[in-house]
Amino acid sequence: MPKRKNTSIKKLHKKTRHLSIKEGIFASIRNSLGDSYIAPFAIALNSSNSVIAMLSSITGLLGPISQWQSSRLLEKYSRKKIMIISFIFGSIAWASLILLAFLFYKGILVSTLPLLLLIFFAIYIIIVSIATPAWFSWMGDVVDEGYRGKWFSKRNYAIGITTLIFTILAAFFLDFFKKNQWTMIGFMILFSLALISRLICIYYFKKSYEPKNRITKKSYFSLFQFIKNAPSNNFGKFAIFRGLLEFAAHIATPFFAVYMLRNLGFSYVTFMAVVLSHTLFGLFIMKWWGKFADKYGNYQVLKITAILIPIYPVLWLISGSPIFLIFVPSLVKGVALAGFNLSAGNFVYDSVKPKKRALAISYYNLLNGVGIFLGAGLGAILVKVLTISFMDTILFIFLISGFARLIVSLTMIPFIKEIRKTKKLNSKRVFHSLVPRRIRFPTFGGAYELVGKKGFK
Repeated sequence: MPKRKNTSIKKLHKKTRHLSIKEGIFASIRNSLGDSYIAPFAIALNSSNSVIAMLSSITGLLGPISQWQSSRLLEKYSRKKIMIISFIFGSIAWASLILLAFLFYKGILVSTLPLLLLIFFAIYIIIVSIATPAWFSWMGDVVDEGYRGKWFSKRNYAIGITTLIFTILAAFFLDFFKKNQWTMIGFMILFSLALISRLICIYYFKKSYEPKNRITKKSYFSLFQFIKNAPSNNFGKFAIFRGLLEFAAHIATPFFAVYMLRNLGFSYVTFMAVVLSHTLFGLFIMKWWGKFADKYGNYQVLKITAILIPIYPVLWLISGSPIFLIFVPSLVKGVALAGFNLSAGNFVYDSVKPKKRALAISYYNLLNGVGIFLGAGLGAILVKVLTISFMDTILFIFLISGFARLIVSLTMIPFIKEIRKTKKLNSKRVFHSLVPRRIRFPTFGGAYELVGKKGFK
């Protein structure tokens, strides 16, 4: 009888993992048609550079604060219920952004709309962030440790392919509407499709199986306890590292869209080609990073990619050519972030006990949010007060961000350790370990190999 029960539960876990990939695809459609175009939408509303920076700064902090507060909901409600309610209200929130586009199109409250965008998008971030601790805890229970890297890389791969396709289609769509003086109508249509995609995600959550894992008060630890103990434990050190890295990165992050659309005058298609190229490059190596992490550990991936991340913003100083930006900075970013984001999430799973994951991820993301808030805030101040003649102000901010990222990586990475027992990475074979012996091309059905011998067994 126990064997039948275990087999049945395993099937339910497998079904949920399958549904989660489908849900992730529609979530990426929502992101591609909605979230990805918030900065261009703000620019189309004639928002100032400071307001655009504040979109990243304020929303980056409010999301983690929302997660911190919502993590206590797991003591009273199921993770599925929290997810569904959050997504329902998140869908409604998109209606407010559609309304802003309509008001601008009609010439109503035009000067006030950038501020309203800031407020409405902040509310949206608060609502959707409530679901993050619940989702993180839920997936940790249905994805076994042994192939966590492989499964998450598979899910990220599917999401990446979808993001690539729909964001490019949206760019062509917006360019067409812009040429015909219908830009706001284009945004209204995209945001409406984003809303529909979010409703489809709710359908997949309803069909998914949620293992019983009611969080009790015994699993609770305060934010003060977490911060106090952070410097003396491995997960705490990792959380501090991520928060500092987000601070360094977001000094520049809000201004890449501004630089391309305003300073370089890119069309929406060219802009999105540059923005999405790193996703394409990441897809070629995504599954391999997952196998590498499962074999050698998440720390090895973090260590390698944390050195690549600082290079990305500095490379923007070399040229403003779209071809260069696509094939040089974006290549570095794609390879780095594909491995870093995958291993950072899995490192949290490895470091925290199941019953404490929801709370731990909320505190972890709160530190990230503080870093985003302070970094983007500093960037907003710098873009206003810096008066330099030897180079573009935004490019100088990119340079500052690059050096800040490098300092954080070099000072913090040595203090973090691997949690799982993994195979030792032979330094003499690093190159062979980092470069797959076969090339995979992304397709809807998976990946097709070009040539080569077998890489990972």
